[in-house]
Amino acid sequence: MAASARKVVKAYGAGETRVMALDEVDVDIERGRFTAIMGPSGSGKSTLMHCLAGLDTVTSGEIRLGDTEITGLKDKKLTQLRRDRVGFIFQAFNLLPTLNALENITLPMDIAGRKPDQPWLDRVVDTVGLRDRLRHRPTELSGGQQQRVAVARALAARPEIIFGDEPTGNLDSRAGAEVLGFLRRSVDELGQTIVMVTHDPVAAAYADRVLYLADGRIVDDMRDPTAERVLERMLSLSGDGTAAHTAPGGLR
Repeated sequence: MAASARKVVKAYGAGETRVMALDEVDVDIERGRFTAIMGPSGSGKSTLMHCLAGLDTVTSGEIRLGDTEITGLKDKKLTQLRRDRVGFIFQAFNLLPTLNALENITLPMDIAGRKPDQPWLDRVVDTVGLRDRLRHRPTELSGGQQQRVAVARALAARPEIIFGDEPTGNLDSRAGAEVLGFLRRSVDELGQTIVMVTHDPVAAAYADRVLYLADGRIVDDMRDPTAERVLERMLSLSGDGTAAHTAPGGLR
């Protein structure tokens, strides 16, 4: 497994004001697969991703990245682990405006003092279709191209796993489809592992698997999703969550 959670609890506050963002979550993230995480607002989907990625701490339970338990790591070790083994793609592109596309792609490796694996970097650049845009700065690129640079940056260091938090949220439907297509190809052609939080059924349909959260718990696990099945399931979770709890896995 690329990552796993066991009995993970994430709580905020105490006493009567205590809020359970994650309620004893167990999950395995399969290596070389594309997993989407969905759920109503406040369901805990972003919290789960942040905990799996080591961006947030857990109240109790265990998170593993590969064979490494990360819940007990000190800040310095955790920072190093995220730098060396995890890639991130966020809704904001987070590109430096003074650097061109290639420099933005290799920036994390430059900071870490590592030289890129040139054949791999070339393959990533070609996979995301940026060969003719490498010398352009972010202001000279479209939104879709900027997010492709961010995808390439996440891929270039060959991380064990990439986490995406609404990576197409700031893109129009055409640019979003481009980026999702490149994420799909990175799994199929490059063997990457991707975990993506999204609210979009069309985006989720690019994944191999969709995990559904409600009230801090995983209530369903859909394989080989389609946009129609995902939308149907999301509609069933959009009320008070009763359907999700009484019929987990109740898909047609």
